[in-house]
Amino acid sequence: MQITTTKLAGVLILSPARFGDARGFFSESWNRKTLAAQGITLDFVQDNHSLSAQIGTIRGLHFQSPPHAQAKLVRCGRGCMFDVAVDIRRGSPTYGQWLGEELSDQNGRQLLIPAGFLHGFITRAPDTEIIYKCTDYYAPACDGAVRFDDPDIGIDWGLPAGVAPILSDKDAAAPLLRDLDTPFVFEG
Repeated sequence: MQITTTKLAGVLILSPARFGDARGFFSESWNRKTLAAQGITLDFVQDNHSLSAQIGTIRGLHFQSPPHAQAKLVRCGRGCMFDVAVDIRRGSPTYGQWLGEELSDQNGRQLLIPAGFLHGFITRAPDTEIIYKCTDYYAPACDGAVRFDDPDIGIDWGLPAGVAPILSDKDAAAPLLRDLDTPFVFEG
């Protein structure tokens, strides 16, 4: 497993080895023992799987607040997506900064996003399947969101000119980051 650090402390790109032949490939996407040896000791308690049928579907930017904050390990099971993390830890030197990574069934990469970050993605292929592990259970009372197009964050989602994003009502009505009283504190 290749582990790559990013400009956002704690956000990692995991690239599992793939072993292929004429039948396809095999890849170990998570191994607690292997990753613990690299200092990654997360306890995942829930796996989620979603399908986005159309190109340009945006889900996010989401977070879960304490006491049910979640770290996530995100991968693409089918298709292609641009996965985004945004630092919302008060006092962080990278507060409000974002990072994006293309995840696809072809490249096999995964994005590890710690608690204290917003998470969202846009699909770049039809029928894209997203599979992600979480370190806490979904808690509706702790569910939060920030607008995907917040100008203070400035994410380049790579939408083709003239193409409108496909959003849920919840995501379309999400507040701006400047209006969020973030529950996360940077512990640098």
